[in-house]
Amino acid sequence: MAELRNIPGTFDVVPAESGPWEVVVATFAQVVEAAGYGLLLTPTFEDISVFKRIGDSTDVVRKEMYDFVDKGNRHIALRPELTASVVRAFIQHRPATPWKAWTGGSQFRYEKPQAGRFREFHQLDIEAFGSADPDLDVEVIALGWEYLRALGVTQVELLVNSLGDGKCRPAYRQLLLDYLLQHRGELCDEHRARLEENPLRVLDCKKAPCRAVVEDAPRQLDHLCDECAAHFARVEEGLLALAVPYSVDPLLVRGLDYYTRTAFEYAGRGLESAQNALGGGGRYDGLVEAMGGPDTPAVGLALGIERILLALEAENTLPSGRAALDAFVVDFAGGANARDLTARLRASGLRVDRAFDGRSPKAQFKAADRSGARLAVVVGPDEAAAGKVGVKDLKSGGDQLTVAMEDLVEELRRRLG
Repeated sequence: MAELRNIPGTFDVVPAESGPWEVVVATFAQVVEAAGYGLLLTPTFEDISVFKRIGDSTDVVRKEMYDFVDKGNRHIALRPELTASVVRAFIQHRPATPWKAWTGGSQFRYEKPQAGRFREFHQLDIEAFGSADPDLDVEVIALGWEYLRALGVTQVELLVNSLGDGKCRPAYRQLLLDYLLQHRGELCDEHRARLEENPLRVLDCKKAPCRAVVEDAPRQLDHLCDECAAHFARVEEGLLALAVPYSVDPLLVRGLDYYTRTAFEYAGRGLESAQNALGGGGRYDGLVEAMGGPDTPAVGLALGIERILLALEAENTLPSGRAALDAFVVDFAGGANARDLTARLRASGLRVDRAFDGRSPKAQFKAADRSGARLAVVVGPDEAAAGKVGVKDLKSGGDQLTVAMEDLVEELRRRLG
């Protein structure tokens, strides 16, 4: 029988490696909840129509979604991104606005696995509904920046742009299309064939032929309507006021079609340029209405956990994560003392573990060393009969101190400082 293994493009995070993941998620929750964002959980799969509405011209919808017909004859898709599910939840539950939510979890896209790119990947996300105020854009962008700095990501650049709106983007789209049609033969094969479908996709292409063509392409920033220009100016003003460093990138577009006005991206400069996007987002004022809800402005961001971990690793600032155990109970007096002591010590707020299966004292001390615990609480037959325990410092060594059972918690806290 063949050995069972994970599917290509997916991976396991085992306990010995999961500490940094805990820090990444916990820090995000701490930063965004301090700004009023509440946790939202949505299903990992949705009716495929939820994701179809994010843009049929995008590769995410056209080529990368995992979709299937279930046993109830429903056409289902594993979510390829978080925003559409959050919008669906907003429409379904109709919360009062402004509504600020954070979420996270697995996304699925069928693409070639490589460093920082997987078929199942994980993101953290915030979304804010009900305000068209550019200061909300600033808040969302600044929270992402604050979060990355709190984690220790320093080699990061914030790129911002404006994509216009339904008033000024159609004219720009035609202007861009006219320019690209003149250079169609110079584009990469994919965009040469799909140019009319969405010319803005060419701006996002990383292939050398397209990059060369778009160098002289017209810029959306030069063709914004007055309202969009004022909105973007206020965003820039806010970022400057909050001392969030940024660069304007007139070629920046997002990979999904629903964005309007503000778009932004955090680029990890310690990573390869083709895979250096740690995350990003923007405003999507028309998406709620396009998905069947009321006309509701919104803005959000998503950050990739795997990319963030790669960036931290590149900067040698990967957090260790999980706190070490405070104590490990070594019991060679039958095991009942270990059972009762671990429960008692945990109830007092200490991090405590033990061995099982009646292992020898030598094996239990080895397990204590492997656990990373600072102290060992030792119970032998003599200690158990006298109502006492031994306490030994596993880090510095030294003699074992005998302590009365009723004084144990106090002694451990004293030792731990």
